[in-house]
Amino acid sequence: IEVGHIFKLGEKYSRAMNAHFLDENGKTQYFIMGCYGFGISRILPAILEQKSDEYGCVWSKEVGIFDIVIIISNAKDSTQSEYAHFIYEKLKAKGIDVLLDERDERFGVKMKDFELLGFNHALIIGKGLNEGKVELIKRESLIKQEFSSVDKDILLEEILKVLV
Repeated sequence: IEVGHIFKLGEKYSRAMNAHFLDENGKTQYFIMGCYGFGISRILPAILEQKSDEYGCVWSKEVGIFDIVIIISNAKDSTQSEYAHFIYEKLKAKGIDVLLDERDERFGVKMKDFELLGFNHALIIGKGLNEGKVELIKRESLIKQEFSSVDKDILLEEILKVLV
């Protein structure tokens, strides 16, 4: 995977600038020059070539666009929505890059988008909330972790332990 180049310029520019030095024999020599280029537009495809899977992108924390997406399973459910908005605002206040997916789409569509776009984690606020459960999914390997306490402050601290 090539992300950069070294360009051998020789004496072309040192001669044009009259940039020279005296060698050990006292003879004038022109500098042999070179430069390098780093292909910014090549970095992300190179990362994806190494890190993507059959579902889509798997970004590292360093290059991912969001640390976590909060997925509201049923955007019309006011309990799910209020709970998700609370967690969303608290994470933002803590400096976490968070996205709230409150689209009126099927849950499967939202999950496919999470997998395809490669957000680092997804917090699922769904029907399990009625039983005191929410789920955190790590995008890399799609590892799931269930939280049994829906106390908002406790959940926030548990999520921060995972993200930070």
